[in-house]
Amino acid sequence: MKNGRGAAKVAFRVKKSIVMVGMMGAGKTAVGQALARRLGVDFLDSDEEIVKAANMSIAEIFARDGEDFFRDRESEVIGRLLETERAVLSTGGGAFLAERNRDMITDKGVSVWLRADLELLWNRVKHKDTRPLLRTPDPKATLTEIYNTRVPVYALADLAVDARPEYSIEDMCEAVVAALKTRPDVLEED
Repeated sequence: MKNGRGAAKVAFRVKKSIVMVGMMGAGKTAVGQALARRLGVDFLDSDEEIVKAANMSIAEIFARDGEDFFRDRESEVIGRLLETERAVLSTGGGAFLAERNRDMITDKGVSVWLRADLELLWNRVKHKDTRPLLRTPDPKATLTEIYNTRVPVYALADLAVDARPEYSIEDMCEAVVAALKTRPDVLEED
């Protein structure tokens, strides 16, 4: 198999599901999709699965049923998705905060934290209105508060890969592959 630059790509065998965790705007979905293509496995998105099951947006679920209800559904969906064939799973920004989710992920997969600094995250989310937690009078202050609360929990992830403003999605994907190569229980070169 050749990559876009003409060089041969190494084939891998994925032994466990790879779960992307991190803040909103870190690139969990975009990098996760690229990683799934790179590794030849399915891409799953817990938020997308919740939206499909509820037939409403996450913002609508938050508004109608509240965050606690959403978090319970999120745990159920993550548990179900981790039971599927090995895949790359993107989770919502708050999913990894729940100990029950971290335990499920550790038991059945490997967590990869896409570690991005606050300014990079703000630049990525400031023009989007799809983030229910940022629908506040001062969304940057809210993002800062969420960031400061969540970073110590994300630090519990099995692996961390730094997101950089100059990185393309492909660059981030290759950085994740490099990190995963340090875990032969997860990724093995064919």
